[in-house]
This record gives sequence, C-alpha cells and structure tokens, in this order.
Amino acid sequence: MRISDSKESVRMALDTLRKNKLRSALTILGITIGISTVILISSAINGLNTNIDQFIRTLGTNVLWTYRFVPFGKRPSTEELNRKQLTYEDAMAMRPLPHVVAVDPGLFIQNFELGIGKVSLKHGTHKIQNTILQGDTSAVTETQDIELLEGRMWTGSEEERSAKVVVLGHDSAEDLFPGESPLGKDIECEGSVFTVIGVLDLQPQPFGSGRNTQDNAAYFPLETFRQLHPEVKDFWITVKYDDTANKALVVDEIRELLRRRRGVRLEQDDNFAIFGPDSLTRLWNSLTGGLFLFMVAVSSVSLMVGGVGVMNIMLVSVTERTREIGVRKAIGATKKNILLQFTLEAVTLCLVGGLLGIFAGALFTLILHFAVSFLHATLSMMWVVIAFVVSCVIGLVFGIYPAWKAANMDPIEALRYE
Repeated sequence: MRISDSKESVRMALDTLRKNKLRSALTILGITIGISTVILISSAINGLNTNIDQFIRTLGTNVLWTYRFVPFGKRPSTEELNRKQLTYEDAMAMRPLPHVVAVDPGLFIQNFELGIGKVSLKHGTHKIQNTILQGDTSAVTETQDIELLEGRMWTGSEEERSAKVVVLGHDSAEDLFPGESPLGKDIECEGSVFTVIGVLDLQPQPFGSGRNTQDNAAYFPLETFRQLHPEVKDFWITVKYDDTANKALVVDEIRELLRRRRGVRLEQDDNFAIFGPDSLTRLWNSLTGGLFLFMVAVSSVSLMVGGVGVMNIMLVSVTERTREIGVRKAIGATKKNILLQFTLEAVTLCLVGGLLGIFAGALFTLILHFAVSFLHATLSMMWVVIAFVVSCVIGLVFGIYPAWKAANMDPIEALRYE
C-alpha cells in the first residue's frame, strides 16, 4: 500500500468523523466515562495509600508488638482467645536481649456497659464517656513517639510508688477543661482522684478529619493502673530495637524467649504473635486489592458498553456508506485501504474518548483533592498511561470487525446497494 493511499484513508476517516459530530460525540461518551472512572478511583486509592503510609511511619519503623494474637485483619479463633496471657515478667525478660533498646508492657481498658458508655472521667460538672484507660511504664517515652501539648510524662519513681497522676489525651483534656489548662488539676476516675501532669497532642489518624478515639484517653503509670483495674492482666508488649536491619534477628530472639518461658514444645506452633507496623501495611494492601478489583469491574463495564457502542456505530456507518465503499473499490482502493480507513475511524473515536476521559478524571481528582482534603487524592501517571493504551486497544478490538466487513465487500454488490 502506497503512502499516498494511507494518507487518503486517514483524511477520509477524519472527514467522516467531522461530518457526524453529534454521533461521534455520543459514541465516545461511554469511553470517556469508563476512562475517567479508572483515573478517579486510582487517584483515590493513591491518596488512601499515602495516608496509610504516613500513619504507619508515625508508629515507628523499628518497633515490634507482642500479644496473644494479631488483633487486626481477622477474627481471632477460639484457640487464640483461650491462649495464656503475656505477663509483665515476659516483658522484663526481653529487656536484656541484644539490639533491644526499650520494652514497654502496657494494659488498657475501655468501659462499656450493654453498648452504653459508662462515665470514665469527671471534673466538676464536666464528664466524658467511653474513655480509653491505659497503663504504661516510663519506657513508653522510648518505645513511642510521644508528642506532648503541655506538661510531662510520669517518672520511674512515680510509677514505682503508684503515684496518683494521669496524662490526658487531647480530646479528654479539651472536654474536661474547656478553655483552661488542666495541669495540676484533679480529675475523678473510677472513684479515685488523679492529678493531671500532662496533655498529649492530637494522635495521627489515617482517615477522616473528625475525632480520633485515641484522643479520648487517659494514661496512667502502670502500677497506678493495676491498682485501678487489678482484673486487667492482658499485656500488650511494645519492643523498640536499634536498627531495622536487625528486625529478623530480634523477632527470632523474642520468639525463642517466649516459647521457652511459655513452655511451647518443639512440634507446637507459637501461642503468641509478634508483629509490627508492616502488618498494617499488608492488611491495607489486601483491602486495596479488593478495591482495585472493584475498580477494574466498574470501569470494565463502562468501557465494554463504550466499545459495543463504537462497534454498533461503525457497523451502521459501513451500511450507510456501502455505495461509497463500492465506488472506492471500483477506482482502485484495495482491501487494506478500506480496512485502514474504518479502523482509523474506530481508533480515533476511542482515542478522543480516552483523552477526554483522562482530562475529566484529572479534573475530578483535583476537585476531590480539595473538597475532601484528608483523602489527598493524587493523579497516577501509570494509570493515565494505562487508560490511554486501553482506549486505543478498545478502538482496535471493537473496530476491527466493522472494518473487516467493509474491506471484504464485493464492489459490484456494493455499487448496486440503494
């Protein structure tokens, strides 16, 4: 096929599309909707991933948690719920391990009564419900990145003598002491009086701009908490180690230590769990995997509908231009000329629809980024390229049959067509 023939086929394809502007616009609408859906959902997922990454970084990169079981990602089994609880002595045994910097055994409780929150904290006429009560050692300042709004954390001596002191979460302090500093003032908790020595800053949260439940909390020295709630003995142990390169070694040492202390036989599985922030990353990735499949399903339906629309319009166009095809063949046009012309028409329709879809998706992403600021929706260049390629492929897949039908028409029969 000569270059001049190819140029003529391209010119005729574009002329046809220009002559039928409304029909062309309606044809590419389905492609535009499908592509913009891909761009928008992928941008939202990018924003959510960014939030999760930032949140996990605040938890620390060289931190491990030890508990009876992994408390997120799945419902614990009966065997996990019946496991022996970790003890304070287990935590103390971890401190001498190589590469371990600090260990904090913590206890916590959140009071509920038949689904209705009990009053946990009170100051004068102000009271708050559903407060998380937590007890930690003084090592909590080493294992966690504590951000104090004002005041201080308790000392080791205050912990040893079960001092009646408390550090309030941001929202707890704000609700109990509106418009004033709580430092040095007393609160009532479960029938006992405690002096406020510090207030935590707002806790990071991956989603939303509302209140974080972790900000409605009260933190006590561990021995003070154990006097307040002696029935709570289910320790959550946080381990800070020196270098991320030593993570596997630290995990193995903790596992060996706990298996020995808890009497786990060689052939038995661990009756405890050691995990870190990367567990949250894996959980999130599994969730976004499902969201990704949903995105593919939704956009595939739209793109399939758009592709069928393209094929339908191209078949109508072939029928309408039967005599034109006959005339072109009679004056020397080859099958390749006709095939190229009609394929180009289909691809051009889908290409324009893809570009408009990318533009619309980018516009919607920008609106979403500012309208829902906590989402941080960001445009993914990878998905822009994928969307562009997919739109071209749709044009080829759904345009090839009408083009083949036109190219294989008998010129004599085509000229007789009325």
